[in-house]
Order: sequence, then structure tokens, then C-alpha cells
Amino acid sequence: MKKLIKGLRRFQSDYVSTHHELLEQLSHGQHPRALFITCSDSRVDPNLMTQAEIGEIFVIRNAGNIIPPFGAANGGEGAAVEYAIHALDIEHIIVCGHSNCGAMKGLLKLEKLEKEMPLVYDWLQHAEATRRLIKENYTDLEGEELMDTTVAENVLTQLENLRSYPVIHSKAYQGKLQLHGWVYHIDTGEVYAYDPIRNDYFPLREDWSNNEDAKPELNDDTVPMHFPGARWLPSHQAERIYRGSSN
Repeated sequence: MKKLIKGLRRFQSDYVSTHHELLEQLSHGQHPRALFITCSDSRVDPNLMTQAEIGEIFVIRNAGNIIPPFGAANGGEGAAVEYAIHALDIEHIIVCGHSNCGAMKGLLKLEKLEKEMPLVYDWLQHAEATRRLIKENYTDLEGEELMDTTVAENVLTQLENLRSYPVIHSKAYQGKLQLHGWVYHIDTGEVYAYDPIRNDYFPLREDWSNNEDAKPELNDDTVPMHFPGARWLPSHQAERIYRGSSN
């Protein structure tokens, strides 16, 4: 606790004293550039990862970066999503999973949590689509590969869940909102972004875009994550996740 208080004092003396104008502007309202949905894990820091300044990203954090489908739960996640899109007019949503995620480990052994951590068990029910998909489609995977695949699949599941929100479905259909799926590797700091056109995760670059016409060219140095989900995710579903559908 002493370390936290010491850090607070340093923030007040060093940062606040040199950012008066910014903090004054923010005191009158916020205009974040993106909604960043990620895990509560202490090893994941959205502002540090993106080097975003105070006020630049609107953040939702919980165990497993889970967003229940619209109407499935009247919790803070849905309200925060709705507020971000409707009130803040955010144009980008990022769902960021991470390596070695404890929530995803728990999801793979869900039955063991029911008695030990009943609240965690109940929460992870919102990721049942991920659990079942892994169980029924990746029987040949184990260990680290199974874990990495679960993390990657869960990001796509949550993007699907976000599409169930009317405000998101409408904005995405109009081309006013883009959804992005990221996986952050704690040990290297690398971030892989899901590409719905190539149906795989690739290292994130500055010229990245979900716009097919603006997609950066790959070269010999661009190594995909080799996401096994390419075996099952049809291209029309990937397109629907990101761009909406009139059907």
C-alpha cells in the first residue's frame, strides 16, 4: 500500500504539475478515440500497451474480457458499451485477449469452479460459446496450443456478442464503427490482430485497417499467429463480425 501511495504522490507532483491544460480540458468532458475491452489481469495495461494519454481510450475490464450478448445480463458491461457508442460516439472497439489468461484456464475446467468459486463459475457461463467451440472442434490440441487457441477464439466470440447490441449492429452496418480483435502476448509485448479477410491473426502494424482495400501487403517477415480457427470460421461469418449484414 505504501508503494501505491508513493506513486500517487509522484503522479500529483510530476504529472499533474506538467499537464494542467490537458486535465483542465478533461474536467469538462471526455472524447476517447476507442473502446478498449480487455481482461482484469494485472499484467495487462491498455494505456501502457498503446501509450495512450489520459482520456484517449474508454476501458472495460473484467475476467476474460467477456461481453455478455445483448439481453443476457443487465450488468455494467452492456451499459458501458451502450454509453460508449451512443453517448461518446466512439468509432472503434477493440477486444483484447492475452496469453496465459486465468479466466480462459478456468473456462477449460469450468466444472471444477462451481464449488470453489461460484461467482467466477457463473460469470464464465457467458463464455459458454467459446468453451463449447473449443471442446467440439479442437480435440487434438493440448497444453499451450490449446490455451492460445482458446484465448484467440474467445476474442472472436466476444466480437460476435458485441454484434448482438442494436446500437453496434446499426453503426457497423452504416460503416461508422469498426470492431477489432487483438491478442496480447505478455512475454514479448507483441500484439496480434485478427484479419477477417485472411482469417488469421497477424502482428499489428501502424498501417493496419479492417478496410479490405486498405489492407497492408504481407511480406516474408510477416508471420501469422497460425490461428487454428481458420479450419472452421467461414469467411461470411468473419465479414459479418466486422462489417455487419443486411440479412
